[in-house]
Amino acid sequence: MTVESTAARKPRRSSGTKRATGKTAAAATQSAEPQLVQLLTPEGERVADATSAEFAPYVADITADDLRGLYRDMVLTRRFDAEATALQRQGELGLWASLLGQEAAQIGSGRALRDDDYVFPTYREHGVAWCRGVDPTNLLGMFRGVNHGGWDPNGNNFHLYTIVIGSQTLHATGYAMGITKDGADSAVIAYFGDGASSQGDVNEAFTFSAVYNAPVVFFCQNNQWAISEPTERQTRVPLYQRASGFGFPGIRVDGNDVLACLAVTRWALERARNGEGPTLVEAFTYRMGAHTTSDDPTKYRRDEERAAWEHKDPIERLKTHLLASGGADEEFFAALEAESETLGKRVREAVRAMPDPDTMAIFENVYADGHALVDEERAQFAAYLASFEEGN
Repeated sequence: MTVESTAARKPRRSSGTKRATGKTAAAATQSAEPQLVQLLTPEGERVADATSAEFAPYVADITADDLRGLYRDMVLTRRFDAEATALQRQGELGLWASLLGQEAAQIGSGRALRDDDYVFPTYREHGVAWCRGVDPTNLLGMFRGVNHGGWDPNGNNFHLYTIVIGSQTLHATGYAMGITKDGADSAVIAYFGDGASSQGDVNEAFTFSAVYNAPVVFFCQNNQWAISEPTERQTRVPLYQRASGFGFPGIRVDGNDVLACLAVTRWALERARNGEGPTLVEAFTYRMGAHTTSDDPTKYRRDEERAAWEHKDPIERLKTHLLASGGADEEFFAALEAESETLGKRVREAVRAMPDPDTMAIFENVYADGHALVDEERAQFAAYLASFEEGN
């Protein structure tokens, strides 16, 4: 694989005056081969000379212990995610957004963060939450409807999940601008998907972050599908190339390569901390499951497509490398399997033991000083609930 940062390349200019339109423009964009940072192939082999200057600054200086830690993170995150999906199918959760297939993008980027960095997630960053020390059971309270988030954002520097598509990029930009004014050297990272890249909020965040040189990393997990909308219906050029139009670098990384995601995110965060402004990272990955448990992906994508991406599975890729390099043995994998089952059981029991919230709590904290309409609706709902008691 060739590796090249778009920050190092200058945009090409046409030598003629005729504007490219229609098929001509499409052919021009398709002829440009997107660059991709990859340090570990789908077969589990380190890319030749991956630690050499040719690959700088995206070098994953990592030990065997670190590799085992990254593998453990991905396995436990997948196990927790699978348990949550099963719980939703059993009626224990109202909804669940699976991260299946995106573990490397989330664990790699999550482990690149410092404790004082701040994270603004969407609703699918379960792996990043794991890296920030958020207990998995706290994530499930919102999807069970028993709380509005379940954790203190300031306790882990991990903001509450954001359901509104793309709005967290503006929150991240504003927070990053505040960091600059405070004189701190920490950084901010905002997660979003390929579909969110079409939102106005995301593009506004790009503009503000560039103009104010905000220390923020925009981490786009391009999982190829915005629910049922493929990426080619979202953009004519690779997503990472959009950054150049806003005046900051963009880079595409193999989103199923945990080492590359770790190295590229470290680089982007260091740029931010050093006062060099924002970076757009496009993690090129794939959503193996449904968009959420209310979605049926068989309605809009082919089985052959998923099968091709199964070959690139991020966990199997690292496992193959660990076995081939002697970085882990069967005893390690057996112990991790037992640990993952213990985690699944703990999550399952914790969710089923969650008490139902007060039915009337939905009307609390809507307005700081109360509101006549809310008071009216509260009274109507209370009367409705009372009618069932009268019937008994």
